[in-house]
Amino acid sequence: MSVVRDIRPVTYMKTRAAELIEDVATRRSPVVITQNGKPRAVVIDVDTYESWSKALLLLKLVAQGEADIAAGRVSSQADVFRRLRKRFPPRG
Repeated sequence: MSVVRDIRPVTYMKTRAAELIEDVATRRSPVVITQNGKPRAVVIDVDTYESWSKALLLLKLVAQGEADIAAGRVSSQADVFRRLRKRFPPRG
């Protein structure tokens, strides 16, 4: 991330919103918006946002799995398949 190019004041966003959006969409790089010299928001393109959201969801699922293992909430593979066969008997 280029510090000079990727940090803009809120007044830039107010006066050049369309240009800012086009720049973010084209470069696919986030832009930090400052207010009174302090970082206040980040503008990113939709594809990057969706990608980050999916990655965050995956990390949450991994964390839940690790918590389940630590708490002893686990089942053997054989037990899982036995319960699945009971719940969904083979067709035919």
